[in-house]
Amino acid sequence: MTDELCISDLRLKSRFMLGSGKTSDYSPELIKAAVEVAGVEMISVAIAKLEIEDSPAKYIPDRVHILPNTLGARDADSAVDMVHWAYDKGFGKIVKLEIMSDSKYFLPDPAETKKATSILAAEGFTVIPYMYPEIVTARELYKAGAAALMPLASPSGSNKGLQTKDFIQVLIKEIELPIIVDAGIGMPSQACEAMEMGCAAVMAKTGLSTAGDLDLMADSFKKAIEAGRTAYLSCHPKKLKDINIDIA
Repeated sequence: MTDELCISDLRLKSRFMLGSGKTSDYSPELIKAAVEVAGVEMISVAIAKLEIEDSPAKYIPDRVHILPNTLGARDADSAVDMVHWAYDKGFGKIVKLEIMSDSKYFLPDPAETKKATSILAAEGFTVIPYMYPEIVTARELYKAGAAALMPLASPSGSNKGLQTKDFIQVLIKEIELPIIVDAGIGMPSQACEAMEMGCAAVMAKTGLSTAGDLDLMADSFKKAIEAGRTAYLSCHPKKLKDINIDIA
């Protein structure tokens, strides 16, 4: 049986995604290590970076999905405008929605995120909102038409790992959408833990981009995510219940 990550009509074999991190800067070496060594099939790029001359999109192979994200949006209207621009430029209808009205802590704005999700989902976009892992917000985003959820593990770029683990576990149990842990995953062991508890995928960047050896770290992330996924799938049903994971 093929174990694929399914987000709406999209099917991915890899459960490791390259994110924007605290900054949206990429190097060709980072992209190459992520794709060729880690097997990444989806890379999230800030929409603002898609329009510059030296866009990271230039270095991303055609076989890899570019996930435009609305990094920099402060409200729903600006996020929706960004998504429309990216779509008009040919970047498809799958988008990562990031709306952070707070410029100090860079935490997602739940009200504006819900508003933009509702607008974009109604227009036929596959919306993956970035959110704080809080069940009321998660339920509202689900009702608004989100295709998956991206709860933060800890502050973006912090490499602190699963600081919100218990809250993410609630989402895994209660929300019938792929839960893709995002932000703060700095080490392969943290990515493995997220997968072992039942997350559908891991998005990370800073932990990879700050490594002394990109290829070694990329390979470590790949193996850790695969190991965590295998451990989750191989759990005894009683153990899954004990750690509050519903059996499909």
